[in-house]
Amino acid sequence: MKRISLILLCAVSAVTLFAQVDYNVIPLPLSIALSPKGEEFSLTSGAVVSFPADNPEMQRNAQMLCDYLGESTGLSLTAEASSRDKAAVRLLTGMKSDNPEAYTLTVDKNGVTIQGASESGVFRGIQTLRKAIGVAEGDTVKLPYVTVSDEPRFSYRGVHIDCSRHFFPVDFLKTYIDILALHGCNNLHWHLTDDQGWRFEVKSMPLLTEEGSIRKETVIGSEVGGIFDGQEYGRNLYYTQEQCREIVQYAAERYINVIPEIDLPGHMIAALHVYPQLGCTGGPYEVWTQWGVAQDILCAGNPETLVFLKKVLDELTDVFPSKLIHIGGDEAPRTRWRQCPKCQAKMRELGLDSEAQLQTYINQELEAFLAEKGRSVIGWDEVLEGGLSENATVMSWHGADGAVAAASQHHNVIMTPTSYCYFDYYQLSNRDAQPRAIGGYVPVSKVYSLEPVPAELSEEQRQYVLGAQCNLWTEHIIAPQQMEFMLLPRLSAMCEVQWTQAERKDYEAFKSRLPRMMELYGKLGWKYCRWFE
Repeated sequence: MKRISLILLCAVSAVTLFAQVDYNVIPLPLSIALSPKGEEFSLTSGAVVSFPADNPEMQRNAQMLCDYLGESTGLSLTAEASSRDKAAVRLLTGMKSDNPEAYTLTVDKNGVTIQGASESGVFRGIQTLRKAIGVAEGDTVKLPYVTVSDEPRFSYRGVHIDCSRHFFPVDFLKTYIDILALHGCNNLHWHLTDDQGWRFEVKSMPLLTEEGSIRKETVIGSEVGGIFDGQEYGRNLYYTQEQCREIVQYAAERYINVIPEIDLPGHMIAALHVYPQLGCTGGPYEVWTQWGVAQDILCAGNPETLVFLKKVLDELTDVFPSKLIHIGGDEAPRTRWRQCPKCQAKMRELGLDSEAQLQTYINQELEAFLAEKGRSVIGWDEVLEGGLSENATVMSWHGADGAVAAASQHHNVIMTPTSYCYFDYYQLSNRDAQPRAIGGYVPVSKVYSLEPVPAELSEEQRQYVLGAQCNLWTEHIIAPQQMEFMLLPRLSAMCEVQWTQAERKDYEAFKSRLPRMMELYGKLGWKYCRWFE
């Protein structure tokens, strides 16, 4: 068994252990230049955080900084649209950089200045200051003089959440977004529909949530077969469009984009339960009570299928402003299509050679539909099998092969391989020391070792790798605290993969910085795994 590093966090250590400011935060910034003379600036309660008077985004950033530091240290700061010479902390835009999330954090005799290339850059700098101060108590924090210059390595830094298998309330989703913000992530991938429950309100088809959200019971243990709990799940557990907009706004205020996913043409049993005519066999279908891959998928030869999907996406894009719309595309067996007269007739009509091309036909129809709305398709790497337009983005979860294939075809790529990025896998080698997971083993060290840009790519192809994402599927995750436990502290490792330049990564150094981050988790009331391997 690998050695387990035990991190013991207690009430006493939360007050005193990490009170000293340290700019070596997670994710590690690009450059940290401390003053050699050891001077310090005293930030005290009653100090002013200033922002440009004509910029409401910066006003919000300033108030968030006051709230963050009040929560972790007890300092009472005031946000004011005041002159710079009055303020102890100054928030400014106007930094010259091609990267909109770039920022500098300076501490000198005049106080603290965070200047960003945009408002989002300022927000990233605020997170660095927040983590550098860490957990402390008292009316004064002494900040060593420093210049931190920083920008993220990748433009896409994502975290996924599955709210179909098990539902999570809006208040927790806001906490989840807060966790992402602390870690410098900028995309929340929200999985809203699957075989086990439809969770997005479609006003033109209310039965999708009235009936498609409910499964009569849930399997316990193995994915197929096994024992069932006999308990109905999912009644009234879905998100109204108003709630979705609330989440989108909350995330946007923290510079996080929300990418919704409607998984198709597979993982659609919940929808087929409501509209059985959209399946190849005509049903009847029951909202799935087990895990795994269902053979029944949407009928590609039925013209009503595209009508249905376009209705869903029309309402989805009205709620979610994201330029990327996730259409899934994974784990869609084509057994039914091979046996379906309608699907075979559609293949002959289109002159297609394989059932894989039928999925491409659906994808391209939806790509064109979304393009009219100024949106682009993103899908799991199976969408490559029958060909895909260059505007589509590919999420590579089967390892590097999907990324290499996508980039060689000039598709943008997001790396999310199972062996590094699936946080529904166990994080400790001792399975008895942690909640039940779906299987596998992805410890912190494994997450940290991910290099998102495959070595096989040419210099020209590397530009198509936008970043990386970790995924949390919820077959065995049923409660918010369990979700936090599975995410933390592995997200600390992932965010350094996403943000920090490869040459600055060092796992031993990262381990020495992680306890400080974990103590902040505790202060914020987040459940986390106190061991890491």
